[in-house]
Amino acid sequence: MRPVRVVVGRLLRFDLRRYLIGALLWLPVDLVLLGSGWLLKELFDHISGGRAASLDHALWLCAAFVGAELVRGVMTVVAWSYGVYWWNAAATLLRANVLRSLLTARGPAAARLPHSSGESLARLRDDVSDLVQLADESVPLVNSGLFSLGALVVMASIDPVITVVLVLPIAAVAVVSRMTHRLVHRLHLRARELGAAVTAYLGDLFGGVLAIKTAGAEDAALDRLRGRNRARREAAVKNRVAADLLGTATGATVEISIGLMLLLAAGSMRSGEFTVGDLALFTSYIGWLTALPRTIGGILSRLPQAAVATERLTRLMAAHEDAADLSRDSGVWYHREPPPATVPRPRGDDPLETVEVRGLTALHGGGRGVREVDLTLRRGSFTVVTGAVGSGKTTLVRALLGLIPAQAGTISWNGRPIEDPGAFLVPDRAAYASQVPRLFSASLRENLLLGRPGDDRLDRALELAVLDDDLAAVPEGLDTVVGPRGVRLSGGQAQRATAARALVRAPELLVVDDLSSALDVETERLLWERIAGAARDGRGPGTLLVISHRRAALEQADQVVVLDRGRVAGYGPLGELLESCPELRRLWSEEGVAEAEEHVDALVRDR
Repeated sequence: MRPVRVVVGRLLRFDLRRYLIGALLWLPVDLVLLGSGWLLKELFDHISGGRAASLDHALWLCAAFVGAELVRGVMTVVAWSYGVYWWNAAATLLRANVLRSLLTARGPAAARLPHSSGESLARLRDDVSDLVQLADESVPLVNSGLFSLGALVVMASIDPVITVVLVLPIAAVAVVSRMTHRLVHRLHLRARELGAAVTAYLGDLFGGVLAIKTAGAEDAALDRLRGRNRARREAAVKNRVAADLLGTATGATVEISIGLMLLLAAGSMRSGEFTVGDLALFTSYIGWLTALPRTIGGILSRLPQAAVATERLTRLMAAHEDAADLSRDSGVWYHREPPPATVPRPRGDDPLETVEVRGLTALHGGGRGVREVDLTLRRGSFTVVTGAVGSGKTTLVRALLGLIPAQAGTISWNGRPIEDPGAFLVPDRAAYASQVPRLFSASLRENLLLGRPGDDRLDRALELAVLDDDLAAVPEGLDTVVGPRGVRLSGGQAQRATAARALVRAPELLVVDDLSSALDVETERLLWERIAGAARDGRGPGTLLVISHRRAALEQADQVVVLDRGRVAGYGPLGELLESCPELRRLWSEEGVAEAEEHVDALVRDR
């Protein structure tokens, strides 16, 4: 439970002023109940006393009781309104620290992310809520503790025996809560995991609507969704039943305590030692006295939930980070502008001359990947990595860029070893155009710039990416909204938009992963001619590393790296490898046939 204590403690301290003000606003809400109980005692003693009841006195007591309750209601609204700020700030703090770690911490973020983005969102929503809710329980714990202390003092002054008997059932609830701790932890973890699985699957369904409809798999997809929902529902019901049983046990203590009080007080009331007003006070207090064990029971039930939440959130963070980094005070701004970003842009003082890769090994499921790869990239060079499907091409460049973990090998920049490629090889040193275009439902301009300045480079980047003519035919131009995942663009346009987004950053090293798979032969040839020409004359990226099996890219290359089952099968100029490397000759022949078929299909479409 130590990580939970660290997180909760830091959440309470990060905005201590707002937390303390909120707690002080809540304090009268509970303490007014002490006065309400005393007023009830006075009212009933006055009405039931041996003397004639004074209507004026009784009305004043009633008015005082109503006034106390009104004050309590107003304070509840004020405290609740103010406390929302702290609650949301605490949740924002946790989410911001997770996102900061994913975006800036050392090590590949891909190794920490779940298989689905939906599960990541579920953690940022549900697990953050569990932790903040536990921290927030500290306020009712203190308040109910102070009320209970005051109430017990008042009750003990009236009848200490009855007071002790009333406390015993309440103490039993805390014991039961502690005994069920492990069970609640297990049920809550199961419910969270299955809930995240449903969220993730829904995200996959929305993202794969076209594939599902094309395959006629609507019924199968819905059946799987129903199955996952059934499992989630069963786990959620068990989790809720366990929590409700604890709540029911706590609530039952009220009835038990009142019954015991009536049995014990009967004789005292007959003799006049225990008045009707005392009974009203005890009855009033006993209901609110259960707030303390109920709060303690709630905290005990939330502790295993918070442990699950802390574990799931820290799994999103880097290996060297822990619960302290998850909850560190990185600042939350509500009513003023945040300070400017202090992360320097890695550019200018060390332009690329040579990138060397030695003995790089990066393996994933089933032992697939690349093994002991050596590679040298010199400034102004155009290097193409090629190979059959599954030969390790994408794994190689992603390991080089630090996007996935490498098991062995070194990477150096101008002879200087790079300890963390994921933090070093970023824009504007390096830019990456991935195999699958990642576009947002925003304007094309926003997709290319992603919030960074660079309008002056846009025209040049669009020209190099052979996207200028396409934009000229669109009335909105760069202000065209591309839709979710770029659905308003063709496959080739989406790929070229990805290339333009990388090119607009004018990187020292441009890494491209199979960018031209959706392009026709002529557009592809023009794309590589423009990018390679700009690199050679200094008007484009300094150095090119391209994954491709297409002839247009291979013909532009200064050197070709041929991968075969994760190992380098050939390395050198294209002409030499076509003579010495059987694997490249096979790929070259197959690609020639494929491109010829594409050309024939294009001619048929044009007719």
